[in-house]
Amino acid sequence: MRKRNFLPDPDGILLVDKLPEWTSHDIVAKVRNHFQLNKVGHGGTLDPNATGLVVLLIGRGTQLSARVMGGDKTYEGEILFGVETNSQDTDGEVTSEKDPSGITEEQLRTEMKAALGDQMQMPPMVSAIKMNGVPLYKLARKGQEVEREPRFIHIYKFALKEFNPPRATFEVKSTKGTYVRTLAHDLGQRLGCGACLSQLRRTQSGDFNLSNAWKLDDVLKWDRTELEKNMISVRDF
Repeated sequence: MRKRNFLPDPDGILLVDKLPEWTSHDIVAKVRNHFQLNKVGHGGTLDPNATGLVVLLIGRGTQLSARVMGGDKTYEGEILFGVETNSQDTDGEVTSEKDPSGITEEQLRTEMKAALGDQMQMPPMVSAIKMNGVPLYKLARKGQEVEREPRFIHIYKFALKEFNPPRATFEVKSTKGTYVRTLAHDLGQRLGCGACLSQLRRTQSGDFNLSNAWKLDDVLKWDRTELEKNMISVRDF
């Protein structure tokens, strides 16, 4: 059993490039245990199979949580047309399949442009939002569906990068709390063929960019001195 470290936590922000299957909580736990830290949090979750930028908040950096989580987010991803699932991504159970061959690139660009701006978005049942203290995804596993309150979001950008039917890659920039898999699902509904999210990678969160993030495997090779050297100071934020 590792002895407890009584050294004070360093204070700051560490940018990590998340791999698929790891949860944001997993990354927090790994970093906390490796460096024997007392306070570690993160500035916004990613779904387990999503990749990209996770902002870790360490020591007094945890006091910046609301500010970091409130920042706009940018993602790159891929949509699969012709398939709907109960989670709105390819991790879920297929609920509907249709032929998407009639979709044209022009139609796709038109519908993506129509998704821009202020709107109310209905959160998916497979989500961590709590209803009477119970996460919705736990109710969804039991086959239950409950009424959810739509959330106000703003989509600044929803741009097509490449269309290789039945798949399309895209970039989206949005306000906090936006479910990109719901954007994909709703796009499929408007096109009449259904769709789900097949890949997602967060490239920016507020002022923080993925290009400045560290691989977790590299972080776990550091000692505390290297950790402090590679963190962003709370004074710089």
